[in-house]
Amino acid sequence: MAEIIQERIEDRIPELEQLERVGLFSAKEIKAIIKKASDLEYKIQRRALFKEDFINYVQYEINLLELIQRRRARIRYSFKKDEIEHSIVQRIHGVFGRASAKWKDDVQLWLSYVVFCKKWGTKAQLSKIFSAMLAIHSNKPALWIMAAKWEMEDRLSSESARQLFLRALRFHPECQKLYQEYFRMELMHAEKLRKEKQEFEKAAMDMGDFDQPEEILRGELARIIYKTSVSKIKGAEFHVSLLSIAKLFDFAKDLQKEIYDDLQALHTDDPLTWDYVARQELEIISNSEEQPTTKQARAVELGQREERCCAVYEEAVKTLPTEAMWKCYINFCLERVSKKTSSSFLRGKRLERTMIAFKKAHEFKLLSELQYKQWIELLLHQDCRQALEVAEAGTELFKDSVTMWQLRLQVLIDSKSPDIAVAFEEAFVHLKPQVCLPLWILWAEWSEGSKSEEDTEAIFKKALVAVTGASSVTLKDKYLDWAYRSGGYKKARAVFKSLQESRPFSVDFFRKMMQFEKEQESCKMVNLRDYYERALREFGSTDSDLWMDYIKEELNHPLGRAENCGQIYWRAMKMLQGQSAEMFVAKHAMYQAGH
Repeated sequence: MAEIIQERIEDRIPELEQLERVGLFSAKEIKAIIKKASDLEYKIQRRALFKEDFINYVQYEINLLELIQRRRARIRYSFKKDEIEHSIVQRIHGVFGRASAKWKDDVQLWLSYVVFCKKWGTKAQLSKIFSAMLAIHSNKPALWIMAAKWEMEDRLSSESARQLFLRALRFHPECQKLYQEYFRMELMHAEKLRKEKQEFEKAAMDMGDFDQPEEILRGELARIIYKTSVSKIKGAEFHVSLLSIAKLFDFAKDLQKEIYDDLQALHTDDPLTWDYVARQELEIISNSEEQPTTKQARAVELGQREERCCAVYEEAVKTLPTEAMWKCYINFCLERVSKKTSSSFLRGKRLERTMIAFKKAHEFKLLSELQYKQWIELLLHQDCRQALEVAEAGTELFKDSVTMWQLRLQVLIDSKSPDIAVAFEEAFVHLKPQVCLPLWILWAEWSEGSKSEEDTEAIFKKALVAVTGASSVTLKDKYLDWAYRSGGYKKARAVFKSLQESRPFSVDFFRKMMQFEKEQESCKMVNLRDYYERALREFGSTDSDLWMDYIKEELNHPLGRAENCGQIYWRAMKMLQGQSAEMFVAKHAMYQAGH
């Protein structure tokens, strides 16, 4: 192995001599390069090979190439590239070749190789690399697309790109992305040929060399791909994706019309078809010769286009009265409402259309839970009474939805209804206890601002009985916060004592009490110790910060006992596990060092 490494180092000598001779590197730097290269060579020549060693080797050589480039630019020296850069690039190819042969399944390694070839101008190698990669990873359509794009865009070889797509489709005959990109490529090829023909004609050159049939120029190959793909891949979504690609090419009007007509004929029962057809009305400009010039005229013209869209949607929901179709209609209306406009006329029409769409869908009972939420949120800015009616209808349909009940209760609170408590009780009848936490918190927050302390505390106590397990942790924190806000430290301590054995807890539950204690004029160390000890019983095996704060408290509090710190430290070392123990030791050492 030593002989091999020595031989490879000797192979570098000509380029290194050139680097020193032309003044790009000093003698000292050349020695450092030889030492580093020897280390890297040893790692990739030993018996037990590791991928990271090959990656590090390549990265070092690339960094060296970039440094050479920067120094060339600095001293304005551009000669001897064949003797210097070329040999380094060839060496990197060799290392990449060995690595990709050994770790064939590593796609990222192959992609790194591809990126290197593109950056350092070794495109002649790239076709071979893509072929080798695709022979192993033929099951990945994205790699076929990448290779075809490179052939089309970098090598300007549409025939090679076409062959790659055809091979890829043999492996993936129903891959949507492959058909989409193949379709796009043929349209791009046709557009390129058309531009070339125009340049020939403009220059009045002999067209003898330009023998492309008219069908190719019209995009006939793309039409064949379209026909083949829709016969294999069903569904309006794929159909629409091809139409969207075709619309990017102005010369393909006939193809666009054919795809559009087929979409309407083949997928009449798909909401996506109707949604696409309706939205097309927004793009159709009025045939009037005079385009609107004033803001008001433009708003009226846009309003007319939106009316045409809604007319298509109205026909759609009659033809296809499903929840999905109404969802498309309502989403369109909401999108238009969210569009900013200075025209109050247009804003009013959009809102009116949206409300009508919501009402009709509600009458047919074809609104989803999310759409009821959207409707209520829209009504809250318009009419609270109607928002309440819709919220009640929503909870009637979705009785087991905590979100719907939360919305209804929020509307009742905003409208200052006298029936709020009754509504909360009704919600708890229909909902499972484990999902009711948001409602209990909402009730307690409302009660705090509207009812007496006794009523609010009664709500918290009822909530703690109803909500158990992990969900009760948040409730206990809220209860403690409320107790301190409403009755000060004495009340908070009473609540803490009543809950101190009711597991589970959060660390914040104990930290809150520590903070409340510190805010008192006579902060008692005995109470702080009690809170820390209780917290450490629950979280002492995982929370290194608690132990550190306990030590700091004993050191910094006027009534603290510094002699307790050693005992606390050893208790922490016994209880903390793994990384938590390491973090504690590090923090403790930093604190002792004065940081």
